[in-house]
Amino acid sequence: MNNKQKKVLVWLSWWVDSAVSAYLLKKEGYDITAWFMINYLAPKWEYCPTKEDIKEAKKVAKFLDIPFFIFDYVKEYEKKVLNYMFEWYKKWITPNPDIMCNSEVKFKIFLEEALALWFDYIAMWHYARIKKEEGEKKEISHLLKWVDENKDQTYFLAWLSQEQLSKAIFPIWNLQKSEVRKIAEKIGLPNAKRKDSQGICFVWKVNMFDFLEKKIKPKKGLVKNTSWKILWEHKWVFYYTIWQRKWLDIWGQKEAIFIVKKDLEKNEIIVWTSEDLELFSDELIIKNINFLAPNTFDKKTKYWYKFSLKAKCKIRYRQKDQECIVFPIITENKKEENFKVKFTKKQRAIASWQICAIYLEDELIMSGVIV
Repeated sequence: MNNKQKKVLVWLSWWVDSAVSAYLLKKEGYDITAWFMINYLAPKWEYCPTKEDIKEAKKVAKFLDIPFFIFDYVKEYEKKVLNYMFEWYKKWITPNPDIMCNSEVKFKIFLEEALALWFDYIAMWHYARIKKEEGEKKEISHLLKWVDENKDQTYFLAWLSQEQLSKAIFPIWNLQKSEVRKIAEKIGLPNAKRKDSQGICFVWKVNMFDFLEKKIKPKKGLVKNTSWKILWEHKWVFYYTIWQRKWLDIWGQKEAIFIVKKDLEKNEIIVWTSEDLELFSDELIIKNINFLAPNTFDKKTKYWYKFSLKAKCKIRYRQKDQECIVFPIITENKKEENFKVKFTKKQRAIASWQICAIYLEDELIMSGVIV
């Protein structure tokens, strides 16, 4: 098919990246339709960015002269993302809602509906690249880092599958952020100068304490150092995570301190400085493995049961690539494939239940949950 025959459903938000993505696709001749997803609506007494975002997205669609539709995914988003967040926080586990939002909403619910409506692809403005090549039986999609590694978002896409990648287009894959802004200003997009927002996916800027208090009852506890000296009192222990320093402005404490441990039984947070030895480790174990690259693991030859793989990985977003060796852990029942990641240099603050993303050069090949 040529581009005119390819129908693309574009996720259009108020962000300048999505607007430029829609513009580039139209310029390339695709038959595009814009779709705004309502995933979260704040209570009447709170500021709700969604309503403002809809107005901005409508302006962009009108400016580009493309069809514009609004779809309500509030219930699905609450079930798949928000409830997941609350349940994990209750268990003192820090969730990653952006990864869940991508795999369960944007590239699942949104994609499934697009395909049901006879669209060939969905288009997202994510900072990543998809390289497609012909395989022996079908086309293979490789997920590669964005051109600006400082803003690369492949880490948040670590839970995607080959099927999801095969139906996705990232129109700004080869542009720096500054170039995206220049295009928006050059063609006169209504949101060209609107600033980006950061926060929970689709919820954006919220006071996390207030947001979590809706579902989780505060419970006071003590903040101690590694010598068990009482430094402060907390009431939001479920929100804190290992290596966090935000909201730890303890009176009289001059040196920056971080979360070292969380004592669940005593409801206590243990803190100390960044040089605390308990914050460092040179290995981790991952489970619930997701193989993005189909040739990562050969189940017939059991290749990784005999050889280890030299790779690079990230244990958090925007972390610089860390050299490592990845190899499988052989169990007697072999029901679950767990892998060990051994680092060349000790890593600071490895947080359980976060995602470890593993790369070969620029390609994200596999990921797993840190246990």
